[in-house]
Amino acid sequence: MLKIYHNPRCRKSREGLAIVEASGEEFEIVKYLDNPPSYLELAAILGKLNLKPIELVRKNEAVWKEQFKNRELSDKEIIQAMVDHPKLIERPVVVKNNEAVVGRPPENINELFK
Repeated sequence: MLKIYHNPRCRKSREGLAIVEASGEEFEIVKYLDNPPSYLELAAILGKLNLKPIELVRKNEAVWKEQFKNRELSDKEIIQAMVDHPKLIERPVVVKNNEAVVGRPPENINELFK
């Protein structure tokens, strides 16, 4: 089953959700700002994305600039920062079985339906 980590206030996330809805597949919406992923869940998602933790961080968020920018952080510390501040997680993220994509641009999500 598909799972979309979604922020309803984000236009790109809403566009990504529309693509998931149009797929006709069953899916689960995770409003990750209200229900953040655990450290282990986020680490597993990063593995499916095949990304380094820093590549999933929204670096223009105020909390990143104020607390983390220009600091030497380990991958574990970056994952923990995203768990503690889920606003830092790039969105939307769509997971299907052992694959995942970041929906930026939203059309990336179509890769999961090939």
